Amino acid sequence: MAESHGGGGGCCPPMDLMRSEPMQLVQVIVPMESAHLTVSYLGDLGLVQFKDLNSEKSPFQRTYAAQIKRCGEMARKIRFFKEQMSKAGVTPKETLDRENDIDLDDVEVKLEELEAELVEINANNDKLQRSYNELVEYKLVLEKAGEFFASAHRSATAQQSEIETEQVGEDLLEAPLLQEEKSVDPTKQVKLGFLTGLVPREKSMVFERILFRATRGNIFIRQSVIEESVVDPNSGEKAEKNVFVVFYSGERAKSKILKICEAFGANRYPFSEDLGKQAQMMTEVSGRLSELKTTIGAGLDQRNILLETIGDKFEQWNLKIRKEKAIYHTLNMLSLDVTKKCLVGEGWSPVFAATEIQDALHRAAVDSNSQVGSIFQVLRTKEMPPTFFRTNKFTTAFQEIVDAYGVAKYQEANPSVFTIVTFPFLFAVMFGDWGHGICLLLATMYLILREKKLSSQKLGDIMEMAFGGRYVIFMMSLFSIYTGLIYNEFFSIPYPLFASSAYDCRDVSCSEATTIGLIKTRDTYPFGVDPVWHGTRSELPFLNSLKMKMSILIGVAQMNLGIIMSFFNAKFFKSAVNIWFQFVPQMIFLNCLFGYLSVLIIIKWCTGSQADLYHVMIYMFLSPMDDLGENQLFPNQKIVQLTFLFLALVSVPWMLLPKPFILKKQHEARHQGLSYAQLDETDESLQVETNGGGHGHEEFEFSEIFVHQLIHTIEFVLGAVSNTASYLRLWALSLAHSELSSVFYEKVLLMAWGFNNVFIWIVGILVFIFATVGVLLVMETLSAFLHALRLHWVEYQNKFYEGDGYKFAPFTFTLVGNEDE
Repeated sequence: MAESHGGGGGCCPPMDLMRSEPMQLVQVIVPMESAHLTVSYLGDLGLVQFKDLNSEKSPFQRTYAAQIKRCGEMARKIRFFKEQMSKAGVTPKETLDRENDIDLDDVEVKLEELEAELVEINANNDKLQRSYNELVEYKLVLEKAGEFFASAHRSATAQQSEIETEQVGEDLLEAPLLQEEKSVDPTKQVKLGFLTGLVPREKSMVFERILFRATRGNIFIRQSVIEESVVDPNSGEKAEKNVFVVFYSGERAKSKILKICEAFGANRYPFSEDLGKQAQMMTEVSGRLSELKTTIGAGLDQRNILLETIGDKFEQWNLKIRKEKAIYHTLNMLSLDVTKKCLVGEGWSPVFAATEIQDALHRAAVDSNSQVGSIFQVLRTKEMPPTFFRTNKFTTAFQEIVDAYGVAKYQEANPSVFTIVTFPFLFAVMFGDWGHGICLLLATMYLILREKKLSSQKLGDIMEMAFGGRYVIFMMSLFSIYTGLIYNEFFSIPYPLFASSAYDCRDVSCSEATTIGLIKTRDTYPFGVDPVWHGTRSELPFLNSLKMKMSILIGVAQMNLGIIMSFFNAKFFKSAVNIWFQFVPQMIFLNCLFGYLSVLIIIKWCTGSQADLYHVMIYMFLSPMDDLGENQLFPNQKIVQLTFLFLALVSVPWMLLPKPFILKKQHEARHQGLSYAQLDETDESLQVETNGGGHGHEEFEFSEIFVHQLIHTIEFVLGAVSNTASYLRLWALSLAHSELSSVFYEKVLLMAWGFNNVFIWIVGILVFIFATVGVLLVMETLSAFLHALRLHWVEYQNKFYEGDGYKFAPFTFTLVGNEDE
């Protein structure tokens, strides 16, 4: 992208931000045998934006569809390896080997082998893990069900002894089921079967109820809770389960129970009622668990060794595959020659890059042992080229602020040149406090001094934005310190830094009164606001007047800059119509009204006059013939005002009427063959067309042009008033920032200091710090930033900036390694 070609080093000439780079449409004809290497070298150069010459074809119909599918399959394997390494906690190692030293065919074979091996290891490991989880559940069943059968056996033995002792022939309700055969007639004996297993605890009550209903109560079920969670063999997830034992009678009941167990996801395990066999099974299960644990551990070690091997080459393979895929995607944008022996490509490149592109084509032909070299030629076109600004790490953020509004049209004047200074300055006008500015500066210096380390780390969304705009914030903090010194505010506290105050108090009550009680005893305070103003009753009216007038002066100056930029645009594109019927009347209208107001403000400051400027400006329109009286600031002011008013009124039809008729006349002359000679000069014809707003089309809609000019005129006339008023936000936010800072200092810090209590002091200091950081350094910074952004986008840029271009996006490998699929 544009950001990667900054400064004046390397292949690029010195940076120029005012106009985008001159671009040219180039055509390259490349032999098939050197096409791959040619595109690779151009990707390393990163100065060609290829056009898709096969847009009518689907991706599957293109020449290199098979190669892209092959790269996609290798990329899938790479993603699989990355996922496996992430699960195992293995970090890919940074490699210093050159990716060009490896062959794609070798990589493909190696990836195939490694994937097959890893898949086999995972499958074996999953099978062993499933067996291990089943044995863990089986062991729990043996323990819990064994306890139940043992207690039942003990209870049966005790009851049998009691029956024999007391000679009681009746069956008890609690007679043990297992010993029933000893206490009943063998001819009347009923054989009971049983099933054991585990059921999820949240389903256990429903499971028991369904079993009871399905068998009409002809079952006996006993459940035991397992304290710790167990891993389910089927899902591989931890779950809380109960061990159950169900006794039933008959095969029909058994089939019902089996179906219900299957529906509830209950895992069943075999169990013997013989205590000796239970002990033998427990021993066997414990032994197998120990063996499986050892086997699983060995399998995981083997898997980790394999993943470590993959991690050593992972970054190298990943970068190689991404580059190859990007190369084939670009080759698919080139059209196949009718002979099918060469590829033809077209694309945009900066004019200065022609030599570097030709060198890359020559190197590719030599390195690929091609018998035929590539052909490079410049094409003539009327198509709008992309916009390319070479920026560095300092100017990139300012360019992004402008691009967020709209990318500059080809070779249109770039607002970023002045935004580098005006944006932080307007921010500082609203944020003027040199204490807060120092805090911002320290935070930004941390980001700047550690930028190499931080640029390689993944930061959060907010931190990423702050880091990306670190040089913008740096400039904002410097200007805030400057305006803070002018306002003489350090966390709202004034300091006589440059000299003592020019005033002294007439008496003791002077500080409680207005400035009438002050006597000027020394020279005027040399820089900024005299500290004596702070704390007096007239502080707010004085600062209000100062900042409001200052906001108007700044606003009118910046709007004039915008209109002057439109003059340089018109001059660059050789559009005399825009100079005489847009720039000139706009300058006259704005300065005859608000430029005149700015001059009155300066005269009032210099003379100390008590004239009411509101009255002067209002009655300049309402009663222009009335005498000014005490509001007169200079001789012949009435005549000057009448002249300015007349010029302002004349400038409105001057903007509206001539331009559509002149454009119509130019169109008619062009179609009579009077202007065809200019088409030989590609650059000029391109420039005229880009500035003409589409007036050179076959059909000239006069009504459409006239309505467009009418809207533009109305917008400028009304905008001159609303935009000037909009700059008063500088005054409002500056006042709000100052008052908030004063409130936090007086009502939090000083109030806490008034108590003779250390705890209250600490609380007061903490509240002051958090309020200052949270409200003034975060919220107020964001607020002032957004308002400065609005003033640039709306009030400044709409005077000259069209912003309807598109960004130069060259084919480059610079960002390939960081892209996500």
